[in-house]
Amino acid sequence: MVTIGLCLAATAVAGCETMQGAGRDMQTAGQLLSDQAANSQVQMGQAAPVAPVDPYAPPAGAPAPY
Repeated sequence: MVTIGLCLAATAVAGCETMQGAGRDMQTAGQLLSDQAANSQVQMGQAAPVAPVDPYAPPAGAPAPY
C-alpha cells in the first residue's frame, strides 16, 4: 500500500515537474475560479468585488532594495 502511495505521489509531482509548478497551477486555478465568481455576480446584477491586492508586490512608495 505504501509503495502504491509513493508511486502516485511521484506521478503527481512529476506531472507538474516541480512543486513550484504545482503551486503556480493551483494559483492559476484559484484566479480562474475567482474570475468566474465575479462574472457570475455581475450577470446576476450584483456589484463586482474589488480586485485583491497582490501580497507579493512591493509597497508602492518603497525604493528598490538594490
